[in-house]
Amino acid sequence: MKKRMTMLLAGALAASMMLAGCSGSKGLETDELKISVYKGVEIDQVSKPGEVTDEDVEERIQTILRMGATKEDVTDRAVESGDTATIDYTGRIDGQEFEGGSAADHPLVIGSGSFIEGFEESVIGHNIGDTYDWQGAFPEDYRNTDYAGKDVVFTITVKGISEDVVPELNDDFVKENSEKSKSVKEYKAEVKKQLKKENENRYEATFNQAVWQAVLDNTEVKKYPEDEVKELSDSLIDQYKTTAEYYEQDYETFIQEQMGYGVKEFEKQVDEAAKESVKQTMVTEAIADKEKIKLGEKEYKEQLKKMASDYGYEDVDALKASAEEDELKEIALNNMVKAWLRENCVQVAAK
Repeated sequence: MKKRMTMLLAGALAASMMLAGCSGSKGLETDELKISVYKGVEIDQVSKPGEVTDEDVEERIQTILRMGATKEDVTDRAVESGDTATIDYTGRIDGQEFEGGSAADHPLVIGSGSFIEGFEESVIGHNIGDTYDWQGAFPEDYRNTDYAGKDVVFTITVKGISEDVVPELNDDFVKENSEKSKSVKEYKAEVKKQLKKENENRYEATFNQAVWQAVLDNTEVKKYPEDEVKELSDSLIDQYKTTAEYYEQDYETFIQEQMGYGVKEFEKQVDEAAKESVKQTMVTEAIADKEKIKLGEKEYKEQLKKMASDYGYEDVDALKASAEEDELKEIALNNMVKAWLRENCVQVAAK
């Protein structure tokens, strides 16, 4: 079954905005809505991306190398910071074992901060086979209030040690991990080009969204197409009901536990989200009609390629397999309208 892309559009359009505009030179009005300003709308100036430095390239490459790290068992030394120690532990409060305080064969990354203060540090320096007691205390603000602030003793046994082995950056690594580069020098140039592209994409997205939000702020919906709002609202609620079934919960319990609302309040918010999404579609179509922005076959193919890349799909076919064509065309037209608005806006330097 194809997944609906409506929330993809709504999520992109509802992104948190740091920029806004409030004046311009041209608007439009239909029976359904009124846009006071859309052409020549003013926004705060959007900063262009800075230059990609050698340090930026090195940082990205080191991240890639760490992602390719493999774990290797260690048998000839004690535990060090950064190791993964496989441990058994048993916790006692006032001499009594407590619920959730014991585990066997637990893989603990030393330095992860996943245990109470001092626990992980106590493992450092111990060898495989060592068993020892460590005394500490739960923090006063510990999530389980029954244990908060209480002293605890853990009996810990080190059963195994492993370390991350980060691959070396050399020509062999490059050939295995890049389809374009054959050497380290070529790979660094490839990464630099990729970082520049990412910066440009973020700049374009921020610019587009700033103008789009300004136009939305200038829009008054006089009459919603109620059937469309209800259809979208029902679709969103059905998605949550399906998810509740997946987790083997009834809908009401799932909404209460996962969303923190009663069903009535939650569905009211869903209805508002549906109206906002429909509003954006109405604005897109009104501006496209007024300015004769057409989504022809050529434009659609170009947009599909960009959308597949932006949304992380393997290719256009994968994108098209995941959504209905009408929804993809809706997103494509919206992208074209935002690009048009960007070309026709006025940036105002911050005072």
